[in-house]
Amino acid sequence: MLASASLLAETVKDREGAVRADKAKMESHARWLYNDIDSAFAEAQRTGKPVLVVLRCVPCLGCAGIDGAVMDSPELDSLLDQFVCVRIINANALDLERFQFDYDLSFSAILCNADGTIYGRYGSWRHQKDPAEKSVAGFKATLDAALLLHGGYPGNRPNLAGKQPVAIPFQSPLDIPLIKNHQNPYGRELDWQGNVVKSCVHCHQIGDGLKAAYRDRREVIPLRLIYPMPSPETIGLTLAPDRTAQVEEVAPDSPAAAAGFRRGDTLVGVDGQWLISEADLAWALHNAGDTDSLEFEVNRSGSTGKLTVELAEGWRMQSDIGRRVGTWPMRGMVGGGMKLEDLSDEERDRKKIDRDSLALHITHVGKFNKHGVARKNGFREGDILVEVDGLTERMTESQYFGQLLQRHPGPATLDAVVLRNGKRVELKFAMQ
Repeated sequence: MLASASLLAETVKDREGAVRADKAKMESHARWLYNDIDSAFAEAQRTGKPVLVVLRCVPCLGCAGIDGAVMDSPELDSLLDQFVCVRIINANALDLERFQFDYDLSFSAILCNADGTIYGRYGSWRHQKDPAEKSVAGFKATLDAALLLHGGYPGNRPNLAGKQPVAIPFQSPLDIPLIKNHQNPYGRELDWQGNVVKSCVHCHQIGDGLKAAYRDRREVIPLRLIYPMPSPETIGLTLAPDRTAQVEEVAPDSPAAAAGFRRGDTLVGVDGQWLISEADLAWALHNAGDTDSLEFEVNRSGSTGKLTVELAEGWRMQSDIGRRVGTWPMRGMVGGGMKLEDLSDEERDRKKIDRDSLALHITHVGKFNKHGVARKNGFREGDILVEVDGLTERMTESQYFGQLLQRHPGPATLDAVVLRNGKRVELKFAMQ
């Protein structure tokens, strides 16, 4: 978790120094237990308090603002005093049967009972995209809501059942083949006497490893792993950043619009499970079926009602995964190391490309290992991919990952066509 491989996840210059400075500051902190899950749950059993687990990638600048605010903001003091707070900065020995969250975020939180029952999750892509974003209003609202759930526990257990971890084939990251077979084997503990950063299992490696395990077995990767923890925007909802789950905008012609959502609606629950954050909704979407219907309990102007969202086949592919760290390994799997962007309507008109046709602008071509295969096959920055494996209809980069990974569960060489300086060039496209 200490460092990200993504070109989009900018890190501090001295990553090693940042990690050691964080340890020096936090390991004797009066409130925060440092890298010690067992002590946190033991203290929660003793005191009757709920547990707040913060998982943080220290050197990553994404979420640095909210991380500092949560650790040091006076406005949260009275709330945090009501929790047993623990800070986890590496995923090496993380119990994956207990802690399941958005592995691509550099700041996540899980709120739970001393018996391990999860009250809710917190994670913000707004903060991830802007390291200077320090607002904690949404986090505060989630803490308040978790305390209410804690006060009603265990009577409210049925309304929390859907938030609990799901079956997973690996108990810890060290059991995942991609991590277990790493050229420099990881241990359960960080190497504080050596290179700390290199000894750390990054959170995103968990998601990478889960996908790679399917690929290694030549099995189709489930769409929920390709498009993990879908944002509410995937179904047409934008939620207010300072509330638990209040609708700020409804996208026209979206599943949410068809269901009848309106600006200002508060999402109380989905399929009987209470929501206390945007991440809670992402978790519900993550575990929904590839075709499904979700019943929302909605408060509108003081009255409570039900709205049903219909999820049609392919709904997950509307999720934008372009900024995710976990997308980079898929760029090696699909195409051999290219980053693509769907051409805008204006660019299509200028280049005389049909608005309904495939036109993915190649903005980056890798140079090394699996990410250098596209370059070896003749692809160049500036090319426009207009056909691959017979696919010619318009789609985003995110959608094309799902299409091709579903078609080809193992290595394959596909026919592709790019436009280069206005001329069609036929190339071989790698599935690895």
